[in-house]
Amino acid sequence: MKPETRKEEIIKTAAKLFKEKGYSAVTMRDLAKAMGIKAASLYNHINSKQDILKSIIISIAEEFTNGMNEIKSSNLSSINKLKQVVKLHVNITSQNTYGMASLNNDWMHLEDKLDYYLELRSNYEDQFRSILIEGINNKEIVDSNVEVMLFSILSTLRSLYLWIPKKEALNIDELSKNLSQVLINGINK
Repeated sequence: MKPETRKEEIIKTAAKLFKEKGYSAVTMRDLAKAMGIKAASLYNHINSKQDILKSIIISIAEEFTNGMNEIKSSNLSSINKLKQVVKLHVNITSQNTYGMASLNNDWMHLEDKLDYYLELRSNYEDQFRSILIEGINNKEIVDSNVEVMLFSILSTLRSLYLWIPKKEALNIDELSKNLSQVLINGINK
């Protein structure tokens, strides 16, 4: 594993502060203090707080998009595609809980990248929806309201960042399996 660059360290620290205080409440001075450096030194590595936010949110959104594209184009059954989507969320969230907080809570503060982010998000949801519809058409998934299914599953997956950091020894595969069981198969006996 390559060592973290100063810029990556700044982004990681900023993501943590954004999660704790919210993007709007964090100043460059707060970030510099958390890093143990002078605020002016930050600008040797980054241009602005907005650039940090863009870096956090867009990189995660693109990671989700790339993962979804791979899952969607696979030859897996719809149920197995959904299981892979759950695993995608668990993997990305477990690797970056602070960044996920920004993705979920601070996206509206994106300036020149807001439209791009919203396009990525919309396309992701469309692909997710199409997996559900494909599953209904193939009689793998119950014929129910697709929007309710989409909202229910995505709401849980998007909020994993609130829950994952509280777990000591996280087993990603086990969590993915358990979440898939509940979210895809339900809780009926």
